[in-house]
Amino acid sequence: MPRDPLIVSGVVGDVVDPFTRCVDFGVVYNNRVVYNGCSLKPSQVVNQPRVDIGGDDLRTFYTLIMVDPDAPNPSNPNLREYLHWLVTDIPATTGTTFGNEVVHYESPRPSMGIHRYIFVLFQQLGREAISAPDIIDSRQNFNTRDFARFHNLGLPVAAVYFNCNREGGTGGRRL
Repeated sequence: MPRDPLIVSGVVGDVVDPFTRCVDFGVVYNNRVVYNGCSLKPSQVVNQPRVDIGGDDLRTFYTLIMVDPDAPNPSNPNLREYLHWLVTDIPATTGTTFGNEVVHYESPRPSMGIHRYIFVLFQQLGREAISAPDIIDSRQNFNTRDFARFHNLGLPVAAVYFNCNREGGTGGRRL
């Protein structure tokens, strides 16, 4: 049986606790589908992606969080997690354009090493159940688990991540 890439990559552990994916969820940058572990360059992720959320009931709402657990660099991630995007109140069967963008999309710009950029989807208890600005005073040192706990979101219902390093970089050490 193949190992879960979210576990192998450390997404489960560094950002979220183990969970079972139970909602269809897709992230697309300029017609390029994001799948776990794919590599994208900063020039490919300048504009916010299209996010599609499955489900069958428009009365079910979701929160999307995008974080970088490797900021400012994977060897010393002392800004873990860096919040790149936060959208709440996304109705099932739609995408982020139908939600409430609480923290605007900030494109990834890693300067050193290979960074993981993680999209985590949570199901909300109801609409307008999240008053995010109350606890978000900085993009740096955001904590997905604490945010979910504070807003009674439970475990994620879906997640996907991609790797990104600086435009001309290979991710390895520069001599």
